[in-house]
Amino acid sequence: MLERTYTMIKPECVAGRHIGDVIARIEKGGYKILGIKMLHMSKQDAGKFYEIHKARPFYGELTEFMSSGPIVAMVLEKENCIADYRQFIGATNPKEAAAGTIRADFGTDIQCNCVHASDSPENAKIEIKFFFSERELVG
Repeated sequence: MLERTYTMIKPECVAGRHIGDVIARIEKGGYKILGIKMLHMSKQDAGKFYEIHKARPFYGELTEFMSSGPIVAMVLEKENCIADYRQFIGATNPKEAAAGTIRADFGTDIQCNCVHASDSPENAKIEIKFFFSERELVG
């Protein structure tokens, strides 16, 4: 089934100048980029985006980190996109990610793991809508 997912290149990966490397891997992996933009989330925006984690102890640190620098937001499309992309990027903890995955190659820890990826079709829809209007998506 053709699906869409949301992904973002996180601030440390942008600062490390890995945008081109990550996008090249995404395209070589067969994912179609329907929308892409660079922006700097405010702490308030990061708080809204990660609201699902508000009660967790790492929430403040997470929103601080995600608002610390620019991110690259993208909408991807492919068959079985959500599950395939999560496997493609590797485990959340880069130390546990399979060799050759984005997180294994560019991530340093659970927070600084280079990319975010939607974890379900429902969250993909919410996350895409948070960053993109329908007119900003091609395809």
